[in-house]
Amino acid sequence: MRSASMTILCTVAAGLLAVSSPVLAQQKTVKDCQAEWQANKASNQAKGVTERAYIAQCRSASAAPAAAPAASKSAASPAAAPAAKPAAAPAKPASTVGSAPTGANQFANETLARTRCPTDTVVWANLDSKIYHFSGHKDYGNTKQGAYMCEKDAVGQGIRAAKNEKHP
Repeated sequence: MRSASMTILCTVAAGLLAVSSPVLAQQKTVKDCQAEWQANKASNQAKGVTERAYIAQCRSASAAPAAAPAASKSAASPAAAPAAKPAAAPAKPASTVGSAPTGANQFANETLARTRCPTDTVVWANLDSKIYHFSGHKDYGNTKQGAYMCEKDAVGQGIRAAKNEKHP
């Protein structure tokens, strides 16, 4: 009875290792992500992306394709492979937001806001205080109640710029 239990336990452990090892093998190292950050440092800083946020997004994005079904990998063309790398700056994680944005033209991440207003400045609107912050400010993306918005939409909703910040 005891040897049967050990056999089952070993089989389960081997199965878990077999499933998790491809994910770990394809995940980029922190060093790789730091090298990518350094290569595009000026661009990332201009977009307000911190090195820490970039590395977190880079490592999680490199592990995601490994979890995809094999059928979708075989259907992808070789030209689509470079798109898996984070070519543009990653958005700030939405985990800093206390609640999901509910108003019109309010977005949970910076990337969605940038697609809505490619020519306008994306700001972080604190929905409680009705004040918005520009990229690079300590409160950008870090208040409890807030959303990413186009600056013109924020002004249209009666939200004003913080007095201690300059327009980028």
